[in-house]
Amino acid sequence: MKKTLVLALSLLVIANIAFADKDKKKKEKKEKNTYVEMKTTMGTMVLKLYNETPLHRDNFIKNVKEKQYDSVLFHRVIKAFMIQGGDPTSKYAKPETMLGSGDIPGVARIPAEFNPSLYHKKGALAAARDGNPEKASSNCQFYIVQGKTFSDADLNRMEQYNGWKYTAEQREMYKTIGGTPHLDNNYTVYGELVSGMEVLDAIAAVQVGQADRPSVDVRIIETKLLKKFKEKKEKKHKKDKDDDDDDDKDEVKKKKKEKSIPQSENSPKVDSDK
Repeated sequence: MKKTLVLALSLLVIANIAFADKDKKKKEKKEKNTYVEMKTTMGTMVLKLYNETPLHRDNFIKNVKEKQYDSVLFHRVIKAFMIQGGDPTSKYAKPETMLGSGDIPGVARIPAEFNPSLYHKKGALAAARDGNPEKASSNCQFYIVQGKTFSDADLNRMEQYNGWKYTAEQREMYKTIGGTPHLDNNYTVYGELVSGMEVLDAIAAVQVGQADRPSVDVRIIETKLLKKFKEKKEKKHKKDKDDDDDDDKDEVKKKKKEKSIPQSENSPKVDSDK
């Protein structure tokens, strides 16, 4: 009887271990990142979606599967800041058409998913929004950060204004590859560019006209989910000397007028309140 009881307990322990291991593997499988290939008229980019922001991740995946982004424009481009796209009304827009107020009919805004560990470094994928008090995101419009580099003094001012501290890693990223730190915890970051940074820079450098719309349309040809994507180990980034020199000249001119956060027009926005 005693041996039978010991054997039964042993089998139960083994079964529990096997079940826990299976559950762990299943969970790990679910936590794999999703990658999206975005082909544009200026080259191809690959975006990684964060699991830490499931509402935005799933909404972006849904839009990709439904081909919502195919043929839309990057309708708002600001060098050293960001490139914005996703407005469905831009697909067949004439050159003089004002863009930026479109959304997907019948789909609610996405509740904000702020996460201090997800920030606006160069290449960050984030959600545009209007001025709603909940800071909920557009159901389709997004932007990819180009940004610029910042000094410790700049970051100190932003910390004081916003009331939080940047980690050593975040400071290093903002000082080396750059970004838009003033947008942190104001717009939801839900992914990042893992391939095609040169495409981002090329789009950000195009000539623009009224409302920062590119003079020659920059179009997203196709987006699709990738079954597999192997990220390359990034080399240590260095500041671009020419860009730094330009920034220094701009700083001298604008020093007295500069605030700890940019003016309202330098925000990735949806142009009308819903």
